[in-house]
Amino acid sequence: MKLGSESMEIEKKDIDFLTEESGFTEDSDDEFYEHFRFTADKGQSLLRVDKFLVDRIEHASRNRIRLASDAGFIRANNKPVKCNYRVKPCDVITVVMDRPRRELEIIPEDIPLQIVYEDNDVMVINKPSGLVVHPGHGNYTGTLVNAIAWRWKDQPDFDSRDPRLGLVHRIDKDTSGLLVAAKNPEAKTNLGLQFFNKTTQRKYLALVWGIVKNDEGRIEGNIGRDPKDKMRMIVFPDGENGKPAVTHYRVLERLGYVTLIECRLETGRTHQIRVHLKYIGHTLFNDERYGGNEIVKGTHHAKYKQFIRNCMEICPRQALHAQTLGFIHPKTGKEMFFESPLPDDMNQLIEKWRNFVI
Repeated sequence: MKLGSESMEIEKKDIDFLTEESGFTEDSDDEFYEHFRFTADKGQSLLRVDKFLVDRIEHASRNRIRLASDAGFIRANNKPVKCNYRVKPCDVITVVMDRPRRELEIIPEDIPLQIVYEDNDVMVINKPSGLVVHPGHGNYTGTLVNAIAWRWKDQPDFDSRDPRLGLVHRIDKDTSGLLVAAKNPEAKTNLGLQFFNKTTQRKYLALVWGIVKNDEGRIEGNIGRDPKDKMRMIVFPDGENGKPAVTHYRVLERLGYVTLIECRLETGRTHQIRVHLKYIGHTLFNDERYGGNEIVKGTHHAKYKQFIRNCMEICPRQALHAQTLGFIHPKTGKEMFFESPLPDDMNQLIEKWRNFVI
């Protein structure tokens, strides 16, 4: 969506997060950036917010404002509102995004992609670890979005600057696994609503430090940015800060000082799985940002230390993989379900731990 000279990404995810694990991400909670701010006059008569903004943002249309409001990016007094919201005197109306305000040209780049499925509406991608999803924060080229732009560049209706196309959700750079991209605005709107309504199916495989006692469990705790380290997220157990987050887990295999688990996301805050697992004392193996690249469990004997170093050389990133993705096809209404096998680095890592405990 184009609002004035700025692009607004219409991702109909849960308005409380953009993410990623991502996602974001997977994909990012608490990473909304203000692009426009207007304060209604004291004498402001009641006026629909879409009309209010169309009159103030160059080149904006009411349809585009509607899409933005559906995505939760139009706010009145810091609360998301629909396009029929009536602006009152002294209301503060803002337009936010999940990235800083700037002009960004998406340069198509010939980066190989593993396409799991593709038709005229959607494309499902199996992302390798190490590949950044979106340009930004020092990674303006060489990203998954640049690769998608290259793959779609010859389509007559494709415009790499149009954020109504492309990825609907995210996962972290060093997380591997499945993502879905929309090839037209209608598909993105539909898929975005599915993420918004939490009707998609997303499961991750994770190798964590320590022996997880319960066979299954539920982790609940508000997630927000760590005030002491802006690159990290933390759990606020008092519930007064951060955004609500819920992760379900199930133990698949206990392997000495580590455990292989399956995680199912109920919400999608930034680093959600990584933060929630650390919160319950089971940091992801080799998750450098959250301390998983140290020996968290086990002995300090030289032989064991060397074993851990070898493990981290085999899998030089957090041991997290977006294994399954399910959604309803935006055009056919058919239920789609995809599964990605564990990548070689995690397979080898798990096998090494299996041999260690024999």
